[in-house]
Amino acid sequence: QVQLVESGGGLPQAGGSLTVSCAASGRAFTSYVMAWFRQAPGKEREFVAAITWGGGCYYADSVKGRFTISRDNAKNTVSLQMANLKPEDTAVYYCAAGRPGSMWYNQQPASFDYWGQGTQVTVSS
Repeated sequence: QVQLVESGGGLPQAGGSLTVSCAASGRAFTSYVMAWFRQAPGKEREFVAAITWGGGCYYADSVKGRFTISRDNAKNTVSLQMANLKPEDTAVYYCAAGRPGSMWYNQQPASFDYWGQGTQVTVSS
């Protein structure tokens, strides 16, 4: 069982920066693909970024060049550094884990097995 606990949400200013973090538990953590999704009111949950056990990173076009995903396997943590924030980045941000063999590469929520509770990010103008 993998358990995920998120933190770091807040109310940054447009153009500012914020980092959200995810603490994971589970003996097989380092073999999982980790990802961040977000969901705004009335919208579908959408893929933001993913990172493999080897450190390969993947980003949605909407955040490429602004957001950076990273993982620290020694500390069992995954972070999302967000810069140049825009009002349209406002959403609940979710940490997710996909077990080996999952179809994580299709960037769909159903491909991930474990989820955090979500943390709110509201970008003010």
